[in-house]
Amino acid sequence: MKVALAADHGGFRLKDEIKKWLESQHIEVEDFGCSCADSVDYPDYALPVAQKVAAGEFDRGILICGTGVGMSIAANKVAGIRCALVHDSFTAKATREHNDTNVLAMGERVIGPGLALDIVKIWLETEFQGGRHARRVEKVMEIEAKHLGVK
Repeated sequence: MKVALAADHGGFRLKDEIKKWLESQHIEVEDFGCSCADSVDYPDYALPVAQKVAAGEFDRGILICGTGVGMSIAANKVAGIRCALVHDSFTAKATREHNDTNVLAMGERVIGPGLALDIVKIWLETEFQGGRHARRVEKVMEIEAKHLGVK
């Protein structure tokens, strides 16, 4: 599995913890920044991860900011991305099983590293169930296709 990873200034510490864990699991990971507490704009970091995942260059993406909200909003503007903001284990599993998410967003100021690593592990290991959920994901993709370019 190949994972794209990024954070803004509000999430770089948690990003670094996740990166270390991914590498310890022999998961290929590319870090798209940022790596300091200097104020940056989260869309500048969410966009390349979302684009790389949407293009199929990476299997999944993980984005971290202070709350995870900004990153998830920005990532979901890219066609083909289904980014979920997750702060608990149940949602980590359900969002993969039911929504076939390909990008995970979390907030460093919301959860600690222990829970974040549990979420990442569950999210990466959980497969999409398909079935009735596939029909629903297809409907979401139809909405996306219909409204591309709408401002």
